[in-house]
Amino acid sequence: MNVRLFRDRGLGNGSYLVRIADGRAVLVDPDRRTRRYLAAAENRNLEIVAVLETHLHADFVSGALEIRAATGAEVYESAEAGVSFPHRPVASGERLDLGEVEVEALATPGHAPEHLSYVFRHPGDAAPVLFSGGALIVGGAARTDLSGPELTEHLTRHAYETLQHAFADLPGETPLMPTHGSGSFCSTGSGTEHTSTLAEERATNPLLSMSDHTFVESWPATFPRTPAYFSRMREVNWAGPRLRNDIEMPRPLAPEAFADAASEPGSIVVDVRDPGSYAEAHGEGALAIPFRDSFPTWLGWLVPADARLLLVLGDDPLDDVVDSCALVGFERFMGFLDGGIEAWREAGLPVRSLPAIGAEDTVPWLQMGAQPLDVREPDELERGTVAGAVSVPLGDLPQAAGTLPTGRPLLVYCASGMRSTTAASLLERAGVGPVVNLRGGYGAWQEAGRD
Repeated sequence: MNVRLFRDRGLGNGSYLVRIADGRAVLVDPDRRTRRYLAAAENRNLEIVAVLETHLHADFVSGALEIRAATGAEVYESAEAGVSFPHRPVASGERLDLGEVEVEALATPGHAPEHLSYVFRHPGDAAPVLFSGGALIVGGAARTDLSGPELTEHLTRHAYETLQHAFADLPGETPLMPTHGSGSFCSTGSGTEHTSTLAEERATNPLLSMSDHTFVESWPATFPRTPAYFSRMREVNWAGPRLRNDIEMPRPLAPEAFADAASEPGSIVVDVRDPGSYAEAHGEGALAIPFRDSFPTWLGWLVPADARLLLVLGDDPLDDVVDSCALVGFERFMGFLDGGIEAWREAGLPVRSLPAIGAEDTVPWLQMGAQPLDVREPDELERGTVAGAVSVPLGDLPQAAGTLPTGRPLLVYCASGMRSTTAASLLERAGVGPVVNLRGGYGAWQEAGRD
């Protein structure tokens, strides 16, 4: 077999194109940005004949139905999921004949009740290949609390049994191909690599050597915080998402029309330009989420599910931005600013700027009472903080903005300056401030020797 990994460093996920015979391939856990899979298959002269999903995903909208519409591939789903769209249900222990490859489905509940892992066996290969979803990942496993708090302990016990027994009969040289990985809010792992082998995990994965009591009691305490949009993704994937062609693309709007649309209830302006461009000039009330790998996560975390989006673009292609919005369930687009911020300025519409200072320039601000605000994740605080900083992770900021100190400037920082730009825009929208951004974030603070 030949396996192509598509790694998404923003979501911390991987999906796989697997050549199963001459001219035929299978996709495992594809997301909604399907153009890359189709292009890779075309470049390799492969027809995608099947899509296998390990579980109902909470962190992205599945691309399975999109692939079926484009290729006619059959979609295989866990029978336990009971999805509402046409599919081929797969039961634990079932063996699927996919050309030259036999695929065995293993029940591996824990991350999700319906979770399956797939073992691919090709007669010409020395070892099978394990596609483990979130049941086993490099250095850890995927969290067990996304199906509801009432199921967390139950699923955690299932996860322990899965880790101890589900893969015990597979040889150590079995390649491990998980969906989730380091950087995913779905997982708790320690590896920087996305793939591994069972031998490597048996030797190094700390979860495999825990007692059942320690696992059940301590492992859930290591779960990362849960992005707000996770609560709705499983339902979207259970029902079956709309096809990309059914989503109306945003239309270009002249500055005056854009401003009128931004004033309508339920609309929100998302400025996807780089932090420097946003800081130099932006429209009042725009939410800054720089377009990068983690853009979908922060969009889903910070923007209401029913929002109608207005986009301020930089150099990134509109199709790519729309794909990333749709990846986390946003499908309502009012338009984009035709001509960008320059057209906005030329139309005489008001602009605002975000002051940004380097670490060496913070002394006078702190002396006049500026309040440092740290918007990093809790685990990042272990690397140090600015003295006297208030910690509010970015995902919590919309609800916490009203609790922040008033009457003095807020010096906002993250690790590098990306999230703090978003935080500053949220504070501006909430009428909190004045706000100044620490250029380069805490990394620049440390480099300047300010610790």
